Amino acid sequence: MLVNMNQLLLVAKKNHFAVGAYNVSNSELLKASLEQCEADNAPGIIAVHPTELAYAKDDFFAYVLQRIKNSKVPFALHLDHGDTITNVARAIHDGFSSVMIDGSLKPWKENIAITKKTVDMCHLVGVTVEGELGTIGQTGNHIKEHLQNGIYARPEDAKKFVEETGVDTLAVGIGTAHGIYPSDVKPKIRIDILEEILKVVHIPLVLHGGSSNPDDQIAEAVKTGIAKVNISSDYKFAFFKQARKVLAEDDGWDPNNLFPSCIEAAKKIVHHKNELFNAVNKAELYKDIEPWRAQYL
Repeated sequence: MLVNMNQLLLVAKKNHFAVGAYNVSNSELLKASLEQCEADNAPGIIAVHPTELAYAKDDFFAYVLQRIKNSKVPFALHLDHGDTITNVARAIHDGFSSVMIDGSLKPWKENIAITKKTVDMCHLVGVTVEGELGTIGQTGNHIKEHLQNGIYARPEDAKKFVEETGVDTLAVGIGTAHGIYPSDVKPKIRIDILEEILKVVHIPLVLHGGSSNPDDQIAEAVKTGIAKVNISSDYKFAFFKQARKVLAEDDGWDPNNLFPSCIEAAKKIVHHKNELFNAVNKAELYKDIEPWRAQYL
């Protein structure tokens, strides 16, 4: 069942669990994330970065959309880290039910302006919008500097940002980074900042950079009030680690020989995340929710 982010996350926020957002760019990753959420009876988010959308092409996401609509489990199809109005328009054209516009690296006024413009456009057709405050950053050579000196979201800014833009959900910088952390880096999610933001912001909050963080910190963030956690690197890492193993042991190249065990490896991670987010069997809470845009059909 296709739903938008309000339909998905307002239930999660009310019932104290989080929904996993799993990035996909091919049918194998889609199979791993979507089928495992179905097996867990857990709501899910199929997330697509603009580079993934450019790689997989519009026709692939027509298939993704149809697969989601045929599922008994609620899913949102979400543009992750859209950085231009053009990317947002393309996602709307492709039938996405939710988009993110990421202006977090822009000056305050520019972030407000592009986010509000996105909200005004998307709300005309019932598409929900996620904005971002603070910096999430990337892993790699600058990860230590980012975690030590990153720009954390301030509660007063978060409140003003929501009021001025009208976003439906908000990603907040509270100490995470994208990707897999180097072995000598110990991330620390700032629960104290999250608690202060929750006092003044009443829309669902999003944690980006959910991969490679300690389970206890993620669980605490969800318990405190995070309603959506983005996962990409963790389950892709498991997928491609298994792919390398299969290729090293077998010189075959047929997809039906290579990918099944890779999909299973990725599914194990998705299942673990769904358990961590307290999302298993929470699809039951959506029985009375109509599919997105049902009112227009």
